[in-house]
Amino acid sequence: METIDIHSHFLPEPWPDLATRFGSPDWPWLKRLDHDRGMLMLGEREYRPVYSACWDISKRLEEMDRDGVHHQIMCVTPLLFAYQRTSSEAEDCARLFNDVALEMCAQSNGRISALAQVPLQDIDASCREIERAIAQGHLGVQIGNHVADRDLDDEGLITFLQHCASIDAPVLVHPWDMLGRERMDRYMMQWLVAMPAETQLSILYLILSGAFERLPESLRICFAHGGGSFVFLLGRVDNAWRQRDIVREQCPSVPSSYVSRFSVDSAVFDEAALRLLIDVMGEDRVMFGTDYPFPLGEQKMGALVRSAKSISHDEKSKILGLNLSLIHISEPTRRTPISYAVFCLK
Repeated sequence: METIDIHSHFLPEPWPDLATRFGSPDWPWLKRLDHDRGMLMLGEREYRPVYSACWDISKRLEEMDRDGVHHQIMCVTPLLFAYQRTSSEAEDCARLFNDVALEMCAQSNGRISALAQVPLQDIDASCREIERAIAQGHLGVQIGNHVADRDLDDEGLITFLQHCASIDAPVLVHPWDMLGRERMDRYMMQWLVAMPAETQLSILYLILSGAFERLPESLRICFAHGGGSFVFLLGRVDNAWRQRDIVREQCPSVPSSYVSRFSVDSAVFDEAALRLLIDVMGEDRVMFGTDYPFPLGEQKMGALVRSAKSISHDEKSKILGLNLSLIHISEPTRRTPISYAVFCLK
């Protein structure tokens, strides 16, 4: 089966000292521990252990071959978004990391592509940068699920999504800056509880605010981590919509009817959860994603989908590659890009 991973991350090595560049503290940087290991730092605080597959394309290709992944789409870790910084600093970061992403992709013999980042706190700058990035060779854009207290129903963020639809740029929404920090500082609760909740929150803001009524159906938008807690709690949301007018005030149709407007990745790490995801979203709207190469990503890429006894061969084929449309991947021996189906809404 053709296997295309739509959700993986990278860290360049090296990148400029952003604290010195901008004259302010607590910027992310990579602390190398040895040839293969590093620590992603936030100022002087340890944030996440990482290893060479984040920055070494040869290592990444080796592990893709090991796990039978033909193509991978990578994007930065959300820690590098810089949404909390000034818009000019975030735009500078976006250009920096977008350019280095393409330099890394150029080392892959056509097997790795990238999604851009944008300075989402500035919508005009974001529209400029996504146009520049697409022209340079990015396949689409990864955005965080909110900017400070502005969620995806914000007028500016809707304008950006409308712009992405107008230029045919797929959007991957990734949770970041999770809620409830003061109560979730142990046991990785931010990642285990708040992160899935953030993704569900974003999807529901698009549905319940009526935003999907104002977004073109041509928008290709995908939510990471299987859409977080959205699928499991969708029945609760539908029930609330039927019983309470304040839930359906701006939402003209039952919430479950909107699953045809977006896609999710397959990074749920459990066969029963993946089966539920397919049953609720439909087999055409679940796409293979690993969150590679981070510790909470799929450690043997594709093992869950390939080994799942409750999922048919046709469903596996769709999830692993056939559902991907819109992404144009150029092989080094071809002038004309091959079209794969990515972020497809059928």
